[in-house]
Amino acid sequence: MRLRRRDINLTSGTLEAPARVDRRTKNLISRLRVGDIAVINHEDLDRVAAEGLVSARVAAVVNASQSLSGRYPALGALVLLKSGIPLIDGVGVSAFNSIREGETVSLINNRVFVDGELRGKGVKPTIDELERRLELAREAVRGQLGEFATNTLQYLADEPELITDDLELPEIVCSISQRQVLVVVRGIDYREDLSTLKRSGYVSEMRPVLIGVDGGADALLEVGLTPDLIVGDFDSVSRDALDCGAQLLVHAYPGGEAPGATRLERLGFEYAIVEGLGTSEDIAMRIAFEKSAELIVLVGSHTSMADFFDKGRRGMASTFLTRMKVSSILVDAKGVGRLYRTQVRKRDLALLVLSAIFTLAVIAVVTEPVRLLLRTLWLNLGM
Repeated sequence: MRLRRRDINLTSGTLEAPARVDRRTKNLISRLRVGDIAVINHEDLDRVAAEGLVSARVAAVVNASQSLSGRYPALGALVLLKSGIPLIDGVGVSAFNSIREGETVSLINNRVFVDGELRGKGVKPTIDELERRLELAREAVRGQLGEFATNTLQYLADEPELITDDLELPEIVCSISQRQVLVVVRGIDYREDLSTLKRSGYVSEMRPVLIGVDGGADALLEVGLTPDLIVGDFDSVSRDALDCGAQLLVHAYPGGEAPGATRLERLGFEYAIVEGLGTSEDIAMRIAFEKSAELIVLVGSHTSMADFFDKGRRGMASTFLTRMKVSSILVDAKGVGRLYRTQVRKRDLALLVLSAIFTLAVIAVVTEPVRLLLRTLWLNLGM
């Protein structure tokens, strides 16, 4: 019987559920079902990946690596614990390799068992401990700022063609010229920001071209929107997104190496290749710009040092240059969900009720039938 989250006693120290195993957390998330135990090998678990695990309502997370190594403030472990999801950290690669997809895993305190056999032992961090380690990591990352800036500047000097040269683009099926383009990346707060844009009426009124960058295609589908283009290496794009009818553009590294093409060929999908420096997010923005978009609205973007450390990058030159190139038409919607988050205040509600009463009173005074009815009631009460 599959355990449901509400059936699990988180205070007993014992938990049993099916395991879902993957070295790439973003690939695992699409396979998870409620109550599964996610078994990952993800050093410095980032916030976006952790939020995906939380949304999947996993029973617990077992990580072969350290979810917070201290190199920089990776927030994923803290997100899990604050959401009530137990974490066993640092069980080791041998334990990870010994657990098979679908096996029933038993977690007893900080130990991992399969069929009664101990497969690994880790640590169960607490929220207080993680917050202390995060503060130390913030101090450590300040010391890496110089190296990060040096790497960025060196890239700027070595690869100026990123901003001076245009991409060699295949035929783009949808028309972009003089239209607004919404580029969606699965970054921090992408769900909230994308939902806010949809609720605001922006999508229905402006009807922008929708570009999903890898998992951003699934983010669009989550809110009921269908991407026109999907750009990336396709390592985290679901089958549903591939089947949605969007044009598939595989981002290739300079020289033509395109890891994403292998998967699409195996699945039998048609695709075109776009070769260029930088991230897939950069390529998506450059496609919109070079196809004469009126405006580029970007959701879920990666802009901070932590964002780039999460992706294993030691500099951000490509993004810096790309943003410089497209800055005249770029609107970054990062945080728009928090900006427009509204709450109904009691004072506003009271004023609304008083306004309604006043309106009814005015109607009663100026409307002859209502006035006669009130006069009759008054006379009857007087009798």
